[in-house]
Amino acid sequence: MSRIALLPEAVACQVAAGEVVERPASVVKELVENSLDAGATRVEVLIRKGGNSSIRVVDNGCGMDRDDALLCLERHATSKIRTGADLMAIHTLGFRGEALPSIASVSRFRLATREHGALAGTEVLVSGGKLETVRDCGEAEGTQIEVRSLFYNLPARRKFLRTENTEASHVEHVLYLQAIGHPHIGFVFLSDDRLVYQLPPGQSLRERIRDLAGVAMVSELLEVSDEEVAGIRVRGFIGRAGVSRSSRQQQILFLNGRPIENSTINFALREGYHTALMKGQHPVTFLFLDMDPAAVDVNVHPAKREVRFRDPAHVREVIVEITRRTLETDRASWTKTFTAPEPRRITVEDHTIPLPLPAEPLALRREWTMPFPPAAPSPAPQPSQAAEPLPEFVAPPKPPDPPPPPAAAPRPANDFKIIGILGRLYIIMENASGLVLVDQHAAHERILFEEMSRRMEKDGVPTQRLLLPITLHVPPKDADWLEQHLDVLNRAGIGLEPFGGGTFKIDALPQFLKADDPPQMLRDMIDELRETSQQTSKLRLGEDMIAKTVCRHAVKANDVLREPECLRLIQDLLACELPYCCPHGRPTMIQLSYAELEKKFGRKA
Repeated sequence: MSRIALLPEAVACQVAAGEVVERPASVVKELVENSLDAGATRVEVLIRKGGNSSIRVVDNGCGMDRDDALLCLERHATSKIRTGADLMAIHTLGFRGEALPSIASVSRFRLATREHGALAGTEVLVSGGKLETVRDCGEAEGTQIEVRSLFYNLPARRKFLRTENTEASHVEHVLYLQAIGHPHIGFVFLSDDRLVYQLPPGQSLRERIRDLAGVAMVSELLEVSDEEVAGIRVRGFIGRAGVSRSSRQQQILFLNGRPIENSTINFALREGYHTALMKGQHPVTFLFLDMDPAAVDVNVHPAKREVRFRDPAHVREVIVEITRRTLETDRASWTKTFTAPEPRRITVEDHTIPLPLPAEPLALRREWTMPFPPAAPSPAPQPSQAAEPLPEFVAPPKPPDPPPPPAAAPRPANDFKIIGILGRLYIIMENASGLVLVDQHAAHERILFEEMSRRMEKDGVPTQRLLLPITLHVPPKDADWLEQHLDVLNRAGIGLEPFGGGTFKIDALPQFLKADDPPQMLRDMIDELRETSQQTSKLRLGEDMIAKTVCRHAVKANDVLREPECLRLIQDLLACELPYCCPHGRPTMIQLSYAELEKKFGRKA
């Protein structure tokens, strides 16, 4: 007797549903994607009890006739592709033809649809994968799908669902991604008859982010210039230098309109930010990639969140370059923000007089007086040759007009008004926007870090020969990679020589490197070097050690700096490539605007 048998159609659908339908959020994702593919301009989603009780998705898309309404419930029935070649040119969000039959097999399912211009629509009722009713209906143009009692016929699967609030939050996150990815589409989301958000159609991406993430989030973002680089179009927004989160929850990525998760892009973003992020932090991004569908495989998993690139190194290069370029655009505005204000002026007797800025720290000034224009000197009496009688009345001479104030010399762009030192660590300055605090240690770290990095780029890393060479044994894959990059490692100050059989000899290390376990350190460097871009300097692999070195040599807290030293420190910081933060990702400057200060003092609500 044969032990292998074909599964019944109902069981096969339930097995397939396990891959497509994981929770109520998966149902919402699939249904909303179908609405978007149908050309809808408005999508309304209503859930009850986190989606466990019911889910309803209503759109104004193209709708379906009766034949399509019945055929869409069959497995692998789709309007998106026709042949295997179409898998290389997917422009829609859905294409597998598995979602609707999988959902209908594990729920009580209702489909009501009507084409534009049709007199009547079609209503289809399915319970647990069994077709129950097909009849005419009078619904509005578009499609309405209702899913009730999800997993009612799979009690073991229903037990794995979380609390109602948890499931509702997952549904909200799915709609959050779709709303960000399609700002021209209107979205309405209701949970237990409570309006969560109502987004109008036709918004710009900035407006959609503002409505969903808040005004404070938008103010921390930099717009990526919409351009195409080597066949990849990149647009959207990324966080300013130093703006980060401890997780990737706000690292939103889209590929051809589809929200995705991809380690290649994650590594590229981390490398593009480089030292502008603290260790263990992740950038905030709303990044959109548009590329040839033939260059990416989205048919990796039924959920379609994971994708594979045909040339991941090329994608990484483009992302790194775009990220660097976008951060550089913020440098000019950042430098302008921290420039000194123009001298304040007051009016005395209709004469405008400049109020000079103090030239030394507040702690060193003895007094501060406001100079007024000197009075015109009285003419000295001249002896006369002969006395003449005075007239009965002599009008006093009219005093001459005061001399015009001297023209102020142009102030250099990086000239700061230094007020003093706080706690022997923070330089207090004033600029046109308010108060500026500078961490002298972090600022000096950034200056030394970039100076040492430039020297190493130009002259290479100074090395120190080891008294006793160290052997390193690596797997075949790592051995092949090391042999291909021996010149890079040698330039980075690591003397490496192959011995055969996956064994290498280490006879030199960088002078500044202090490693208790050089073999393990080299293995970590191999992993780090693999993640870097092809265009990135391979000397970056030792930057952690450089950062630790400059940290020891930078100005510390309680180190007293004179005013010329403070001024030089600020000027050198502004000349750096990334002046926003130290090599560890901590900020070097903090701005407190006048508006914030007025709010603190109760002058403004």
